[in-house]
Amino acid sequence: MNIFEAVLLGAIEGVTEFLPISSTGHLTIAEKLLGYSIDDPDITAFTAIIQSGAVIATVIFLRKDLVRIIAAWFKGLFSAAGRENPDWKYGWAIILGSLPIGIIGLAFQDVIETTLRSLWFVAGALILWSGAMWFADHAATQIRHEDDVTWKDTLIIGVVQSLALIPGISRSGATMSAGLLRDLDRVTVTKLSFFLSIPALLGATVLQSVTEYDNISGGVGWVNTLVATAVSFIVGYLAVAWLLRFIAKHSYKVFIAYRIVLGGLLMVLLATNTIQPQ
Repeated sequence: MNIFEAVLLGAIEGVTEFLPISSTGHLTIAEKLLGYSIDDPDITAFTAIIQSGAVIATVIFLRKDLVRIIAAWFKGLFSAAGRENPDWKYGWAIILGSLPIGIIGLAFQDVIETTLRSLWFVAGALILWSGAMWFADHAATQIRHEDDVTWKDTLIIGVVQSLALIPGISRSGATMSAGLLRDLDRVTVTKLSFFLSIPALLGATVLQSVTEYDNISGGVGWVNTLVATAVSFIVGYLAVAWLLRFIAKHSYKVFIAYRIVLGGLLMVLLATNTIQPQ
């Protein structure tokens, strides 16, 4: 990998991480088009690690909300009065909702990093999950808001988030759809998706950095990995700011249409052997 490819992949990650169009799916497609073997350990690790840049951008962008929630959570640990604060319950809800993807990710890590990296899975997931997003977008009442979020909501959303381990489904698309079906408003589910991404993606970064350190050193290289992570941070920060403004006034129609077109095009390229699935 050269530095220009690292910058390109970092930019793709930053743009797509929080849009409901699947960052892993886009990175997998881009990596394949650049000539990489997409199920090689260094490539799968690189893909997971550079997501941390976009996550750090989220932490900085939502730092006031995070400080408020964390402070309320700690206060609630030592004070009965603190446990009356809605942010105490919201903090626990985020923690609980973050657990399923970690458990399932560890249990099925080998399948996720090999079989599910096939571009056929990416294409199919892009198209099929668009149907789920369309249904959620039209069925949602959006009558509930951040103060109404419960542990049951985040547990359900967290389980659905685990489906995003299949490239093409989209972690944000999965969590937003599940949240809408729980009748939460779009801004609430979008911010909740951001919060749930922090432990999930940072955990994956730590795991891959430790277990695949040598593979990255001998493959794509740590300099390229860090450059791509830095680029994903910069682009991700801009994407988060834009998405929160956009989603407050618009539905997911444009993202659904894009997913279907991209998935269909990818299937044509695969069916004609223009590109290979792995």
